[in-house]
Amino acid sequence: MNIFLSVATSADGCVDDASAARLVLSTPADWSEIYDLRARFDAILVGAETVRRDNPSLRIKDGELRRRRIENGLPADIVRVAVTASGNLPADAKFFTGQGRAIVVTSSPTYTHPTAEVLRIDRITAHAVATALERAGIGSLFVEGGPRTLGMFLDAGLADTLRVAVNPSVQVGDAGAPHFDVAQYVGGRVAERRNLGGMEVATYRFDDTDVRTDERFMRMAIEYSRRSAPCATAYRVGAVAVTASGEVFAGYTHETTPTSHAEQEAVRKALQAGADLRGATIYSSLEPCTSRKSEPESCSQIIIRLGFRRVVFAMREPEFLAHCVGVDMLRRQGIRVDIMPRFAAEVADINAHIR
Repeated sequence: MNIFLSVATSADGCVDDASAARLVLSTPADWSEIYDLRARFDAILVGAETVRRDNPSLRIKDGELRRRRIENGLPADIVRVAVTASGNLPADAKFFTGQGRAIVVTSSPTYTHPTAEVLRIDRITAHAVATALERAGIGSLFVEGGPRTLGMFLDAGLADTLRVAVNPSVQVGDAGAPHFDVAQYVGGRVAERRNLGGMEVATYRFDDTDVRTDERFMRMAIEYSRRSAPCATAYRVGAVAVTASGEVFAGYTHETTPTSHAEQEAVRKALQAGADLRGATIYSSLEPCTSRKSEPESCSQIIIRLGFRRVVFAMREPEFLAHCVGVDMLRRQGIRVDIMPRFAAEVADINAHIR
């Protein structure tokens, strides 16, 4: 999932003041760019406090932006997402009005709303929220929120981009006002800086991945999966392990034994060659498994034990043969997981023998 974070602050780092009224920090030019950025994403996410305090509608109202979304294969209406642990959301908030999907992600076992989709998770964490939204069909997410919501994604390493817009003409001067400490999260990272209608905008990029590289190795993994003979008890899967230094090792299901999985085969070749897999990326045509009857470790456990940094796959494992929670297991261990669903139909076709 592509996750873009956005925040506006005062010159002294406040995102709001302590008064009951909302403090508007963005200039018209900044708002215009924010609206344009929002329109590029599947969904926009805010925390419950933003819904309660600011009562935003989060809708895309501009006709040109709506038309552009349709041209890009997106619904005219962006999906609206609110995150709440308690379920304390005003039922008549603007968030719930208008066309398009409204999703509430919550850990409350009792929360309901007559018009919103409710996604329940055990605990509010960035990994759990991202996984729940991916399962709901969300592939890209624009996050606006206070320090707690933004920090949740940044602390988990799930932010691809952070946009910070500072209004130098506003000083809140209140130690009790909510602050966002940019330096805490970006360290010495270099930002793209510019002035936009009186706002000082800094954009920090955390994602060092390359789309073309990902596509090349995913295509390689899928081609390797075709080498696996159809079997009633196994998916035909291909995997490619790429070390931090650029060494490449590929394998496929049952390549050397009747029980081996593709990820095992790629890892086996890497270890035999003396490669260091700490910080490596593994590409797999299917979500790495989390339970095995025929082997002592699942593929997800192997990936975690060997210190892989990132996992990329095309399709979630169907429920036909086992219940897989690879995304959850890997993300809980701090491993970045990216899904490339545009390859899923091809992977499903290769595995048409299991239906």
